[in-house]
Amino acid sequence: MKQTYFITGIGTGIGKTITSAIITEKLKADYWKPIQSGDLDVSDSLLVSQLVSNSETKIHPERYRLGQPLSPHLSAKIDGVEIRLGDIQLPDTTNDLIIEGAGGLMVPLNDQELIIDLIQKTEAKVIVVSQNYLGSINHTLLTLELLKHRQIPVAGIIFNGKANAETERYIANYSGLPILGRIPSLSVINKEQILEAGNYITL
Repeated sequence: MKQTYFITGIGTGIGKTITSAIITEKLKADYWKPIQSGDLDVSDSLLVSQLVSNSETKIHPERYRLGQPLSPHLSAKIDGVEIRLGDIQLPDTTNDLIIEGAGGLMVPLNDQELIIDLIQKTEAKVIVVSQNYLGSINHTLLTLELLKHRQIPVAGIIFNGKANAETERYIANYSGLPILGRIPSLSVINKEQILEAGNYITL
């Protein structure tokens, strides 16, 4: 049965793109980043395409390509563009689909809509990427609480980077959600490491 997963994080720079590449490779799924904001010559779609080694994955083009490394709503204003949720449609594919968001749930797309509204529109199951640092329990549980409030299904949590057994135990125990795995700190990020890291993920 075809699965669609939306990869979100508890903030910016948490490791969503690497996690997306690992899951895309593991499932031989398609990949789609609806909104890219930043240096378009080193976009997340380009990075994932460089890290995936299977022949089944298709990288679908972004709906919005914004040239400023800023929140999508501000980057769009500078570029003279208005992001409209109604203009964002899921790509046509029979394959599993990995969708990567921008930043966390409350990142604004325009004056009224946020990333969480985009997630709701896709009707995808969410995978939350967390990272262990002082304050990450709060950030992770807030993210999960908002998803629960919106009745958005969560497939589970993936921890990225350095382990913290107590933090991970607390989050799992409090949320009652499955831990899908932990991606270790990767000294080198290449196709071989991405393929190997898939062994740490349960999906």
